[in-house]
Amino acid sequence: MTNKPLVAITGASTGIGEATARAFSAAGHPVLVMARSLDRLEALGLPNSVVRQVDVRDRDAIAAAVSDAEAEYGPVDMMFANAGIARLADISRQPPEEWDEMIDINTKGVMNTVHAVMSGMMERRTGTLVMMSSIAGRKVYPDHTVYCGTKFFVHAVSESLREYLSAYDVRVLVLSPGVIETELLSGVLDQQTLENYKANKVKMGGGIGADIVGDLILNAYNLPQRALVQEICLTPTRQSY
Repeated sequence: MTNKPLVAITGASTGIGEATARAFSAAGHPVLVMARSLDRLEALGLPNSVVRQVDVRDRDAIAAAVSDAEAEYGPVDMMFANAGIARLADISRQPPEEWDEMIDINTKGVMNTVHAVMSGMMERRTGTLVMMSSIAGRKVYPDHTVYCGTKFFVHAVSESLREYLSAYDVRVLVLSPGVIETELLSGVLDQQTLENYKANKVKMGGGIGADIVGDLILNAYNLPQRALVQEICLTPTRQSY
């Protein structure tokens, strides 16, 4: 057991979610790890962890997972709304079903995740929400149209939540990474877009390790509650766009 507060992470089976779960676990926090891939969550083998198969489009499933973990380890003190999907493509040839998927996961899923913990944080007058956006939530790219829209949504919602929750001493941090070494590209089904992305990634010497991002989130979280890093925007040094 541990006396550190519970941390919850969606999309925790890979990439930045996995790296963040490992970072907080190594720092002694119990963790609630959620994702659609149960096998990969279980393979993490983290101590003091609650593992739940969750699709963030299912509001009740997130709430149930949070309830289970809190019954064992106490209130969630940080929720990382990390789960997301990138269906990148030229908008003129992208199937509308891909728009639906990104909107449902990247926007509604984020709101479902926040909803599961926000009231409790307000009542306790403490807590941290980490919202997964992207550099594509700060600037637009021609083959990221709907994806950019979903990430601009996260930025707008986060700004509103930050202003609202500041009176309750709840922190809202937006994470806006550039090219990171994750499995994000597995969601890109358009071959031309995928080839262009990979070529640009090679030009910048590859992406940054997800472990660097996880450590940054941990460092920001460890600041006193009255101190807030409002946004982390991290890119490879050679990423010029």
